[in-house]
Amino acid sequence: MLDTVAQSPDIDVLMNDIGRKAKAAARPLGFASTDAKNKALNAMADAIMANKAHILSENAKDLKDVEGTEMLASFVDRLTLNDKRVTEMAEGIRAIAALADPVGEVIAAWDRPNGLKIERARTPLGVIGVIFESRPNVTADAGALCLKAGNAVILRCGSDSRRSSAAIHACMVEGLKAANLPEYAIQLVPVTDRAAVGAMLRGLDGAIDVIVPRGGKSLVARVQNEARVPVFAHLEGLCHIYVDASADIEMAKNIIVNAKMRRTGVCGAAETLLVDGAAIGTHLAPLIEVLVGAGCEVRASAAVLKVVPGLKPATEEDWSTEYLDAVISVAVVDGISGAIDHIQKYSSNHTEAVLAENPDVVERFFTEIDSAILLHNASTQFADGGEFGMGAEIGIATGKMHARGPVGVEQLTSFKYRVRGNGQTRP
Repeated sequence: MLDTVAQSPDIDVLMNDIGRKAKAAARPLGFASTDAKNKALNAMADAIMANKAHILSENAKDLKDVEGTEMLASFVDRLTLNDKRVTEMAEGIRAIAALADPVGEVIAAWDRPNGLKIERARTPLGVIGVIFESRPNVTADAGALCLKAGNAVILRCGSDSRRSSAAIHACMVEGLKAANLPEYAIQLVPVTDRAAVGAMLRGLDGAIDVIVPRGGKSLVARVQNEARVPVFAHLEGLCHIYVDASADIEMAKNIIVNAKMRRTGVCGAAETLLVDGAAIGTHLAPLIEVLVGAGCEVRASAAVLKVVPGLKPATEEDWSTEYLDAVISVAVVDGISGAIDHIQKYSSNHTEAVLAENPDVVERFFTEIDSAILLHNASTQFADGGEFGMGAEIGIATGKMHARGPVGVEQLTSFKYRVRGNGQTRP
């Protein structure tokens, strides 16, 4: 259990040992058979279901620890497990097992005039470090995804989820043993000392190949600022919905309430609603009415207040705030051009949606906005690896190098070139 060794005298020694074990495990994982990996994954899912009562008991202890604290409701929701969520966790692992094995997949192949045959094939990244807060399910999702892609993984959970994560991790190790794969392929850092995070960000003496943070803005900012290894991350989910004058009003109502209120604490929750100025008389008031009726606080621009008085005025800060709560900022914009300008100014390049029936508007939205995920006539809460058919995700990446959007098994691989000849020499 994490709390049994929380007073380790030398964090660097402990963490470097974890790194060495992960690096040693990564090599056989890189060429492990698909059958072996799938056997391990299915055994992990079986173990989670068999130990559901224990996992929920440990989660109840974690939840007891945060009672009376100032932790946001959204974080408590992420921390909370129940029968359904544990079952979904196991089902998610089975879904990953059912995915095609990316390792060794030939992405491209071509022949050169000199007879050389060249192919680009997927290969594991190596060792992945995952630093997360509040979400014990990340233990299962990240462990399973990394394994399927042939990577070893070092997991560092937040102190608030330490018992839940440890119970889930024990199931992951059980699955590895069942398939005769290295048990150090999935390790959970056994200390809550923040120095362990610093050690991971320094790369554990070259053991870690990439870091993935899953947590609040302060954690992600620290990782992005201090990491000495590549990072797959997004700082915030400042997600926008633009409602064009051509949008179907009933469809827009349903989508907007879902995008904001289904789960307010997820990174794909909508934070800003932009309404076409040409739709003020038809769309604005009904959309605000349905949001308020769903229990959402609306912070309105001056143009919105003229039509729907009595709302809380929006400040400049609101346009760049990830609420992670039942709050949304609403503005009127000058058509698709105004929406694009607003999004380019304030977006975190995570997820944006356009609600419109005009194909020209949709085409401009898809062409001119450079966020990782763009949706047409659909909720921003579909910004999720499972919903994309990836089985699960290790996170959402908003950078422009290598992985972008949901990071699934394919994004957890790199590639190498395999060149086959028959005696060629270079003149």
